[in-house]
Amino acid sequence: MQQFSQELLISEYASPTERIPRVVSLLASATEIICALGMGECLVARSHECDWPEWVRRLPTVSAPAFDISGSSAEIDLEVRRRVESGEPLYRIDAAEIDALGAEILFAQEHCEVCAVTPGDVARAGCSTPGAQVMALTAGTLEGIFCGMERVAEALGVPERGQALVVAERERLRHVTERCAGRAAPTVVVLEWADPVFAMGNWGPELVEAARGQLLLGSKGVHSQAIPWECVREADPEVLVVAPCGYDLERAERELPLLTAREGWSELRAVRSGRVAFADGNRYFNRSGMTVVETAEILAEMLHGVVAREQTEGWHWRWLSA
Repeated sequence: MQQFSQELLISEYASPTERIPRVVSLLASATEIICALGMGECLVARSHECDWPEWVRRLPTVSAPAFDISGSSAEIDLEVRRRVESGEPLYRIDAAEIDALGAEILFAQEHCEVCAVTPGDVARAGCSTPGAQVMALTAGTLEGIFCGMERVAEALGVPERGQALVVAERERLRHVTERCAGRAAPTVVVLEWADPVFAMGNWGPELVEAARGQLLLGSKGVHSQAIPWECVREADPEVLVVAPCGYDLERAERELPLLTAREGWSELRAVRSGRVAFADGNRYFNRSGMTVVETAEILAEMLHGVVAREQTEGWHWRWLSA
Protein backbone atom coordinates (compact mmCIF):
# COMPACT_ATOMS: atom_id res chain seq x y z
CA MET A 1 0.00 0.00 0.00
CA GLN A 2 1.11 3.53 -0.74
CA GLN A 3 3.24 5.12 1.96
CA PHE A 4 4.53 8.67 2.32
CA SER A 5 7.86 8.96 4.13
CA GLN A 6 8.16 12.45 5.56
CA GLU A 7 11.65 11.80 6.91
CA LEU A 8 12.96 10.41 3.60
CA LEU A 9 11.67 13.31 1.54
CA ILE A 10 12.88 15.92 4.01
CA SER A 11 16.37 14.42 4.06
CA GLU A 12 16.43 14.39 0.26
CA TYR A 13 15.20 17.92 -0.34
CA ALA A 14 15.30 20.13 2.71
CA SER A 15 18.06 22.56 3.53
CA PRO A 16 18.90 23.31 7.18
CA THR A 17 18.55 27.01 6.39
CA GLU A 18 15.07 26.76 4.86
CA ARG A 19 12.39 28.72 6.67
CA ILE A 20 9.44 26.43 7.35
CA PRO A 21 6.02 28.17 7.26
CA ARG A 22 3.42 27.35 9.91
CA VAL A 23 0.58 25.57 8.12
CA VAL A 24 -2.88 24.47 9.17
CA SER A 25 -4.43 21.98 6.76
CA LEU A 26 -8.21 21.84 6.79
CA LEU A 27 -8.24 19.45 3.85
CA ALA A 28 -7.14 15.81 3.92
CA SER A 29 -5.84 15.87 0.36
CA ALA A 30 -3.75 18.97 1.09
CA THR A 31 -2.21 17.22 4.09
CA GLU A 32 -1.26 14.26 1.91
CA ILE A 33 0.28 16.54 -0.71
CA ILE A 34 2.24 18.53 1.87
CA CYS A 35 3.73 15.34 3.27
CA ALA A 36 4.47 13.90 -0.18
CA LEU A 37 6.42 17.10 -0.88
CA GLY A 38 8.57 16.41 2.17
CA MET A 39 7.13 19.42 3.99
CA GLY A 40 5.20 17.65 6.73
CA GLU A 41 7.20 19.43 9.41
CA CYS A 42 5.45 22.69 8.53
CA LEU A 43 2.07 21.32 9.71
CA VAL A 44 0.97 22.67 13.09
CA ALA A 45 -2.67 21.47 12.99
CA ARG A 46 -5.07 19.47 10.87
CA SER A 47 -8.74 18.90 10.15
CA HIS A 48 -10.73 16.04 11.65
CA GLU A 49 -10.57 14.31 8.25
CA CYS A 50 -6.78 14.44 7.88
CA ASP A 51 -5.70 10.87 8.61
CA TRP A 52 -2.77 10.10 6.31
CA PRO A 53 0.14 9.63 6.73
CA GLU A 54 -0.76 8.13 10.10
CA TRP A 55 1.64 10.34 12.06
CA VAL A 56 -0.49 13.44 11.31
CA ARG A 57 -3.10 12.09 13.73
CA ARG A 58 -0.81 13.37 16.51
CA LEU A 59 -1.35 16.97 15.39
CA PRO A 60 -3.97 19.19 17.04
CA THR A 61 -7.40 18.86 15.41
CA VAL A 62 -9.06 22.20 14.69
CA SER A 63 -12.28 21.18 12.95
CA ALA A 64 -15.21 18.86 13.54
CA PRO A 65 -18.61 18.08 11.97
CA ALA A 66 -21.31 20.47 13.13
CA PHE A 67 -23.87 17.68 13.46
CA ASP A 68 -24.07 13.99 14.34
CA ILE A 69 -22.73 11.95 11.40
CA SER A 70 -23.43 8.57 12.94
CA GLY A 71 -26.94 8.39 11.50
CA SER A 72 -28.13 6.59 8.41
CA SER A 73 -27.16 7.72 4.92
CA ALA A 74 -30.64 9.16 4.37
CA GLU A 75 -30.51 11.08 7.67
CA ILE A 76 -27.08 12.51 6.88
CA ASP A 77 -28.19 13.55 3.40
CA LEU A 78 -31.32 15.26 4.71
CA GLU A 79 -29.39 17.17 7.39
CA VAL A 80 -26.72 18.28 4.93
CA ARG A 81 -29.38 19.54 2.51
CA ARG A 82 -31.21 21.35 5.32
CA ARG A 83 -28.05 23.07 6.53
CA VAL A 84 -26.97 24.08 3.04
CA GLU A 85 -30.40 25.57 2.30
CA SER A 86 -30.59 27.40 5.64
CA GLY A 87 -26.99 28.61 5.56
CA GLU A 88 -26.03 26.73 8.73
CA PRO A 89 -22.45 25.47 8.99
CA LEU A 90 -21.51 21.89 8.24
CA TYR A 91 -18.27 22.16 10.22
CA ARG A 92 -17.08 23.70 13.48
CA ILE A 93 -13.67 25.37 13.32
CA ASP A 94 -11.57 26.17 16.37
CA ALA A 95 -10.54 29.69 15.37
CA ALA A 96 -8.97 30.41 18.76
CA GLU A 97 -6.64 27.43 18.46
CA ILE A 98 -5.68 28.34 14.89
CA ASP A 99 -4.91 31.91 15.97
CA ALA A 100 -2.90 30.68 18.95
CA LEU A 101 -0.80 28.48 16.68
CA GLY A 102 0.18 31.50 14.59
CA ALA A 103 -0.74 29.87 11.30
CA GLU A 104 0.69 31.55 8.21
CA ILE A 105 -1.08 29.41 5.60
CA LEU A 106 -4.45 27.68 5.88
CA PHE A 107 -5.39 25.13 3.23
CA ALA A 108 -9.08 24.59 2.50
CA GLN A 109 -11.11 23.65 -0.58
CA GLU A 110 -13.65 25.40 -2.76
CA HIS A 111 -14.69 22.60 -5.10
CA CYS A 112 -17.56 21.40 -2.93
CA GLU A 113 -19.21 23.13 0.01
CA VAL A 114 -20.23 19.81 1.54
CA CYS A 115 -17.28 17.42 1.60
CA ALA A 116 -14.62 19.58 3.34
CA VAL A 117 -13.94 22.94 4.98
CA THR A 118 -14.16 25.92 2.61
CA PRO A 119 -12.69 29.45 2.84
CA GLY A 120 -16.21 30.61 3.66
CA ASP A 121 -16.25 28.30 6.67
CA VAL A 122 -12.91 29.78 7.80
CA ALA A 123 -14.23 33.32 7.44
CA ARG A 124 -17.43 32.55 9.36
CA ALA A 125 -15.37 31.02 12.16
CA GLY A 126 -13.62 34.34 12.68
CA CYS A 127 -10.00 33.27 12.27
CA SER A 128 -7.97 36.45 12.77
CA THR A 129 -4.35 35.33 12.53
CA PRO A 130 -2.54 38.43 11.20
CA GLY A 131 -1.23 37.94 7.68
CA ALA A 132 -2.46 34.38 7.37
CA GLN A 133 -3.13 33.26 3.80
CA VAL A 134 -6.13 31.06 3.10
CA MET A 135 -5.41 28.94 0.04
CA ALA A 136 -8.34 27.12 -1.53
CA LEU A 137 -7.76 24.08 -3.71
CA THR A 138 -10.26 22.98 -6.33
CA ALA A 139 -10.36 19.63 -8.04
CA GLY A 140 -13.01 18.71 -10.58
CA THR A 141 -10.62 16.82 -12.83
CA LEU A 142 -7.31 15.00 -12.66
CA GLU A 143 -5.63 18.01 -14.22
CA GLY A 144 -7.09 20.15 -11.45
CA ILE A 145 -5.66 17.80 -8.83
CA PHE A 146 -2.21 17.88 -10.43
CA CYS A 147 -2.36 21.68 -10.61
CA GLY A 148 -3.26 21.68 -6.93
CA MET A 149 -0.12 19.72 -6.11
CA GLU A 150 1.97 22.34 -7.87
CA ARG A 151 0.10 25.19 -6.15
CA VAL A 152 0.73 23.69 -2.73
CA ALA A 153 4.42 23.34 -3.56
CA GLU A 154 4.61 26.96 -4.72
CA ALA A 155 2.88 28.20 -1.57
CA LEU A 156 5.42 26.33 0.54
CA GLY A 157 8.34 27.69 -1.45
CA VAL A 158 9.34 24.40 -3.09
CA PRO A 159 7.91 24.62 -6.63
CA GLU A 160 10.44 22.18 -8.08
CA ARG A 161 9.19 19.45 -5.76
CA GLY A 162 5.63 19.99 -6.96
CA GLN A 163 6.70 19.65 -10.57
CA ALA A 164 8.62 16.45 -9.82
CA LEU A 165 5.68 15.04 -7.88
CA VAL A 166 3.26 15.64 -10.76
CA VAL A 167 5.65 14.06 -13.25
CA ALA A 168 5.88 10.96 -11.06
CA GLU A 169 2.09 10.70 -10.65
CA ARG A 170 1.47 11.12 -14.38
CA GLU A 171 3.99 8.38 -15.11
CA ARG A 172 2.35 6.08 -12.59
CA LEU A 173 -1.06 6.70 -14.19
CA ARG A 174 0.39 6.05 -17.65
CA HIS A 175 1.64 2.71 -16.39
CA VAL A 176 -1.90 1.76 -15.32
CA THR A 177 -3.25 2.65 -18.76
CA GLU A 178 -0.53 0.63 -20.50
CA ARG A 179 -1.13 -2.43 -18.31
CA CYS A 180 -4.86 -2.39 -19.15
CA ALA A 181 -4.56 -1.54 -22.85
CA GLY A 182 -6.13 -3.99 -25.28
CA ARG A 183 -8.37 -5.61 -22.68
CA ALA A 184 -12.14 -5.70 -23.06
CA ALA A 185 -13.64 -2.68 -21.27
CA PRO A 186 -16.42 -3.78 -18.90
CA THR A 187 -19.32 -1.45 -18.22
CA VAL A 188 -19.08 0.15 -14.77
CA VAL A 189 -21.24 2.13 -12.37
CA VAL A 190 -19.65 3.67 -9.28
CA LEU A 191 -21.95 4.84 -6.48
CA GLU A 192 -20.75 7.57 -4.09
CA TRP A 193 -23.82 7.37 -1.85
CA ALA A 194 -26.50 4.74 -1.29
CA ASP A 195 -29.53 6.64 0.02
CA PRO A 196 -30.20 8.57 -2.11
CA VAL A 197 -28.11 7.04 -4.86
CA PHE A 198 -25.30 9.25 -6.19
CA ALA A 199 -23.30 8.32 -9.31
CA MET A 200 -19.60 9.20 -9.31
CA GLY A 201 -18.51 12.37 -11.11
CA ASN A 202 -15.59 14.82 -10.92
CA TRP A 203 -12.24 13.11 -11.66
CA GLY A 204 -13.65 9.61 -11.10
CA PRO A 205 -14.62 8.95 -14.73
CA GLU A 206 -11.02 9.63 -15.77
CA LEU A 207 -9.80 6.96 -13.35
CA VAL A 208 -12.27 4.42 -14.71
CA GLU A 209 -11.13 5.25 -18.23
CA ALA A 210 -7.45 4.88 -17.25
CA ALA A 211 -8.26 1.42 -15.88
CA ARG A 212 -10.02 0.56 -19.15
CA GLY A 213 -13.57 0.57 -17.88
CA GLN A 214 -16.65 2.01 -19.57
CA LEU A 215 -18.45 4.26 -17.08
CA LEU A 216 -22.19 4.34 -17.70
CA LEU A 217 -23.35 6.95 -15.18
CA GLY A 218 -21.57 10.14 -14.09
CA SER A 219 -19.61 12.73 -16.07
CA LYS A 220 -16.04 13.99 -15.96
CA GLY A 221 -15.64 17.34 -14.21
CA VAL A 222 -19.27 17.42 -13.04
CA HIS A 223 -20.32 17.13 -9.40
CA SER A 224 -21.75 13.82 -8.30
CA GLN A 225 -25.52 14.06 -8.28
CA ALA A 226 -28.45 12.12 -6.88
CA ILE A 227 -30.08 9.90 -9.48
CA PRO A 228 -33.14 7.64 -9.44
CA TRP A 229 -32.38 4.02 -8.68
CA GLU A 230 -34.07 3.18 -11.97
CA CYS A 231 -31.05 4.70 -13.76
CA VAL A 232 -28.83 2.03 -12.22
CA ARG A 233 -31.28 -0.70 -13.22
CA GLU A 234 -31.40 0.58 -16.79
CA ALA A 235 -27.61 0.88 -16.98
CA ASP A 236 -27.28 -2.70 -15.68
CA PRO A 237 -23.47 -2.59 -15.47
CA GLU A 238 -21.13 -5.54 -15.59
CA VAL A 239 -19.34 -4.16 -12.53
CA LEU A 240 -20.90 -2.15 -9.70
CA VAL A 241 -18.62 -0.33 -7.24
CA VAL A 242 -20.03 1.07 -3.99
CA ALA A 243 -17.68 3.67 -2.47
CA PRO A 244 -19.73 6.15 -0.40
CA CYS A 245 -18.22 9.58 0.22
CA GLY A 246 -16.52 9.77 3.60
CA TYR A 247 -17.00 6.08 4.41
CA ASP A 248 -14.17 3.60 4.92
CA LEU A 249 -14.50 0.02 3.68
CA GLU A 250 -16.25 -1.36 6.76
CA ARG A 251 -18.76 1.51 6.86
CA ALA A 252 -19.37 1.17 3.12
CA GLU A 253 -20.22 -2.51 3.51
CA ARG A 254 -22.92 -1.62 6.01
CA GLU A 255 -24.82 0.05 3.16
CA LEU A 256 -25.60 -3.35 1.64
CA PRO A 257 -29.11 -3.68 3.15
CA LEU A 258 -30.08 -0.35 1.59
CA LEU A 259 -29.12 -1.70 -1.81
CA THR A 260 -30.54 -5.19 -1.52
CA ALA A 261 -33.89 -3.65 -0.59
CA ARG A 262 -33.98 -1.79 -3.91
CA GLU A 263 -36.35 -3.13 -6.54
CA GLY A 264 -34.52 -5.24 -9.08
CA TRP A 265 -31.26 -5.50 -7.11
CA SER A 266 -30.94 -9.26 -7.50
CA GLU A 267 -31.59 -8.95 -11.24
CA LEU A 268 -28.62 -6.67 -11.90
CA ARG A 269 -25.96 -8.26 -14.09
CA ALA A 270 -23.20 -7.30 -11.63
CA VAL A 271 -25.08 -8.94 -8.75
CA ARG A 272 -25.81 -12.14 -10.68
CA SER A 273 -22.18 -12.47 -11.79
CA GLY A 274 -20.70 -11.64 -8.37
CA ARG A 275 -19.05 -8.44 -9.53
CA VAL A 276 -20.26 -5.99 -6.89
CA ALA A 277 -17.35 -4.37 -5.04
CA PHE A 278 -17.42 -2.30 -1.86
CA ALA A 279 -14.51 0.11 -1.47
CA ASP A 280 -12.94 2.65 0.86
CA GLY A 281 -14.47 5.79 -0.61
CA ASN A 282 -13.08 8.13 2.02
CA ARG A 283 -9.42 7.56 1.31
CA TYR A 284 -9.55 6.61 -2.35
CA PHE A 285 -12.60 7.24 -4.50
CA ASN A 286 -13.63 10.60 -2.96
CA ARG A 287 -10.28 12.19 -2.01
CA SER A 288 -8.42 14.48 -4.41
CA GLY A 289 -4.95 13.96 -3.01
CA MET A 290 -2.09 11.52 -3.25
CA THR A 291 -4.32 8.46 -3.65
CA VAL A 292 -6.03 9.31 -6.96
CA VAL A 293 -3.61 7.28 -9.06
CA GLU A 294 -3.76 4.45 -6.54
CA THR A 295 -7.53 4.50 -7.06
CA ALA A 296 -6.93 3.90 -10.78
CA GLU A 297 -4.71 0.96 -9.77
CA ILE A 298 -7.50 -0.37 -7.54
CA LEU A 299 -9.95 -0.12 -10.44
CA ALA A 300 -7.52 -1.97 -12.72
CA GLU A 301 -7.39 -4.77 -10.15
CA MET A 302 -11.18 -4.85 -9.88
CA LEU A 303 -11.87 -4.77 -13.60
CA HIS A 304 -9.01 -6.87 -14.97
CA GLY A 305 -7.14 -8.50 -12.12
CA VAL A 306 -4.13 -6.32 -12.90
CA VAL A 307 -2.07 -5.77 -9.74
CA ALA A 308 0.12 -2.67 -9.91
CA ARG A 309 2.34 -2.95 -6.83
CA GLU A 310 0.63 -4.91 -4.09
CA GLN A 311 -2.74 -6.59 -4.01
CA THR A 312 -5.36 -4.17 -2.70
CA GLU A 313 -8.31 -6.58 -2.58
CA GLY A 314 -9.22 -7.28 1.02
CA TRP A 315 -7.47 -4.12 2.20
CA HIS A 316 -9.10 -1.27 0.32
CA TRP A 317 -11.97 -3.10 -1.38
CA ARG A 318 -13.81 -6.41 -1.34
CA TRP A 319 -16.18 -8.28 -3.61
CA LEU A 320 -19.66 -8.65 -2.16
CA SER A 321 -19.35 -12.45 -2.34
CA ALA A 322 -16.28 -12.27 -0.08
